[in-house]
Amino acid sequence: MLANAKSHIRFDWAAKKILRSKANFGILEGFLSELFNEDVKIKSLLSEEGNKETQEDKSNRVDILIENSKGEIIIVEIQNTREIDYLFRVLFGASKVITDYMREGSPYRMVKKVITISIVYFNFGQGKDYFYKGQTSFEGVNQHDIFELSDEQKTLFSKQSVSDIFPFHYLIRVNQFDDNAKNSIDEWIYFFKNSEIKDEFKAKGLAEAREKLKTLQMTKQQYSEYQKYLEVLSSNASIAETMTWEIEWEKQKALKQKELALIQQKNEIAIRLIKNGLQNEIIINATELSNVEIEKLRQDLL
Repeated sequence: MLANAKSHIRFDWAAKKILRSKANFGILEGFLSELFNEDVKIKSLLSEEGNKETQEDKSNRVDILIENSKGEIIIVEIQNTREIDYLFRVLFGASKVITDYMREGSPYRMVKKVITISIVYFNFGQGKDYFYKGQTSFEGVNQHDIFELSDEQKTLFSKQSVSDIFPFHYLIRVNQFDDNAKNSIDEWIYFFKNSEIKDEFKAKGLAEAREKLKTLQMTKQQYSEYQKYLEVLSSNASIAETMTWEIEWEKQKALKQKELALIQQKNEIAIRLIKNGLQNEIIINATELSNVEIEKLRQDLL
């Protein structure tokens, strides 16, 4: 049974308009706690140049920049617009945050740990899973050992491994999720995809989301803005679908033209062989045309 089925605000819109309020930090903290498998406390939401509300930002993307209680910076990005180079965007975003929050003249060990979380509603690569994570580590080319920090570095940096220094990335491919929530983070992904929270869902933050993200609690202005946002998403989806159809149509047309050209080439070869008095069996082996097709060409030459 669904609680308020189809009555919750889409998470991407909520992140842009509602979750930035400190009163709603519990929702984001719940999601991050389930993702990292540890309790997360948000220290503050950080400002970022990339968060200025251009028309494109309003309709297509959401970036939330978070500093947690450990001093780590977390980028939560929700993306609806199809970008074939999206992974480069993730890299650029992490690099930009690192440089933006590095004080000039500070030693490099003061670089902030960055974690990127991409909640994406389109295909931007290949893979069977809907949830990926990755980090940087260095493996020996000859000995196949993992390059590690020295004891002195661990103390100085307050890091336990080399990978703790580099950005950590999470990729959530929402549309690839099969709606089978097997664990608490799956419950969140189900919500991302369907804007529904089942009664039996127990993941951290979802109970608060269930109450605070009801469409019934929206003001008239919020509801109007939300409907416009949904219209933009539908329009973008239609444009993307049309472009995909046009590309496929052009591919099929090109393939058909190629097939026709190949048939024409085979016919021309067969006609030359017929004129030279060769038998059907030889022409079949040379052109892969059927006996019926060759006989038709013979009749056309009469």
